[in-house]
Amino acid sequence: MLTPLPALLPELTALYQDLHAHPELSFAEHRTAAEIARRLTALGYEVTTGVGTTGVVGLLRNGPGPTVLLRADIDALPVAERTGLPYASTVSAPDPDGHPVPVMHACGHDLHITWLIGAATLFAADRAGWTGTLMLVFQPAEEIGAGAAAMVDDGLFERFGWPDVALGQHVVPGPAGTLRYRPGLAFAASDALRVQMFGRGGHGSRPETTIDPVVMAAATVLRLQTVVSREIAAADAAVVTVGALRAGTKENIIPDEAELKLSVRTFDPGVRSRVLAAIERIIRGEAVTAGAEKEPRIETAYRFDPLVNDEAATERVAGAFTGFFGTDRVKLAPPVTGSEDFGIFGDRGGFPYVYWLVSGTDTDEHSNHSPFFAPILDPTLSTGVEALVTAARLWLT
Repeated sequence: MLTPLPALLPELTALYQDLHAHPELSFAEHRTAAEIARRLTALGYEVTTGVGTTGVVGLLRNGPGPTVLLRADIDALPVAERTGLPYASTVSAPDPDGHPVPVMHACGHDLHITWLIGAATLFAADRAGWTGTLMLVFQPAEEIGAGAAAMVDDGLFERFGWPDVALGQHVVPGPAGTLRYRPGLAFAASDALRVQMFGRGGHGSRPETTIDPVVMAAATVLRLQTVVSREIAAADAAVVTVGALRAGTKENIIPDEAELKLSVRTFDPGVRSRVLAAIERIIRGEAVTAGAEKEPRIETAYRFDPLVNDEAATERVAGAFTGFFGTDRVKLAPPVTGSEDFGIFGDRGGFPYVYWLVSGTDTDEHSNHSPFFAPILDPTLSTGVEALVTAARLWLT
């Protein structure tokens, strides 16, 4: 089945570069979805668009046998690209609050789409070599933890069938063309928080007449760094990151409020509860210390539960990878502090799932979400297609 892949790579490379140059934010992936649907239709798949807002589902029924769900996420991030690539994104778009932001495929979802289109092409071209049903799910809004749930809520399984297994993968930094897997707990839980801290604005020359929310927010940021270092045991894992601090419009105006955006990562439910409680206590405490006349507002923007791979299915996939790629290219991974909503499909559908990593860079210098993140296409592109086909063929015999 994989024999035609080398001849397919130039077309897949062109697709990847086109997707990379035209990224779209979560739940706004209209051009991307249209291109996916066009290609799947040409390959003979039954195609449905608009699933879970902007998701695409492609079905290829090929006789009796199991149903295998293969998933790729399709949204991009509000990042200004600095890779210098000839096909680098120059796109900007409004964010959910209406503010214009730069957009980049800084997490590799453009490559995920390309991998799945490559696998779809190979399966469609070799129907004599397998039996069963292939369910391709191109999922929106992974970056905000909402796309998988939106597709399930939109009747994904009732409308298109219940899979026997779900399979997916993600590009990450590391030696290009290698794979990493982990049975059981594989990805962390994530909580994204939006915090508004309220002060009393005034002239920058008379701070004594104000309650300065910039100082309040700055003190909060520093104090939040003690949550992990002083309140979480060394044997436990947690990450607290303040990814945004916004306040004010001019150097001589003390504003009325400041906004913080936090990302919290944990593996253990008890640790998750302790971290979130500590964050709230610190935020409210700093507001009291600053003399704020209005309590802070703390909202959960989105959340991911931990991703827990089915152990038996994961070992089965890992064995197939080792047999195809060799032991030097397949390694056991530690738990990942990144988060994924892929697990929602299996958790809510009641079937096993396996999610693994494909390394796609020569170094770890630039991680996902960096403006410099740029996977090396050779051999990363072919490796991802080979991995999807190899794993799916375990069920589609």
